[in-house]
Amino acid sequence: MSRTIPTINTARLTLRGMRPEDFGRFAEIWAMPEVVRHINGEPWARSKSWAAFLRHAGHWQITGFGQWAIHRHRAPDMCGQVGFFYAKRDLGDDFDQFPEAGWVLAPDAHGQGFGLEAVRAAHDWFDRVVTGQLVCMVAPEHGASIKIAEAVGYCPLRETEYEGSVVSLMVRKGPPQ
Repeated sequence: MSRTIPTINTARLTLRGMRPEDFGRFAEIWAMPEVVRHINGEPWARSKSWAAFLRHAGHWQITGFGQWAIHRHRAPDMCGQVGFFYAKRDLGDDFDQFPEAGWVLAPDAHGQGFGLEAVRAAHDWFDRVVTGQLVCMVAPEHGASIKIAEAVGYCPLRETEYEGSVVSLMVRKGPPQ
């Protein structure tokens, strides 16, 4: 099965499929303590980044959706990623059976509205092409990500523990009205 990964352009960003030349920056981003602080707290080794990088590529092939690399216009390297995936985290049927949304930005892209711009563009695509309920998992103390989730229509589902940390599970039953 072969699927084309769409390219999405916004006023300041391009969301596109990850390419082999993105791997160095991808691994660099996931090795940053500031990036993983609210995810699991442990910077990723290159081998873990490589496995995730390949998983993102394969996700598009199997499900027809996945993660995009986020590029600022006129910038040479990706500054993050955004999109959808099935994580199968064993967190219950109210969470695991739905596509999960996720987003990550390098610290030099924080505080400029790029996160919301990318997340909104990805969700607009999902609502037109795939449709349906979505979920996301956010650290309760990560105010910026919670604000982004709420801005695109997520509501609290429940809190639980995942890999030794308390996380907030959120649900989006469709686009905000």
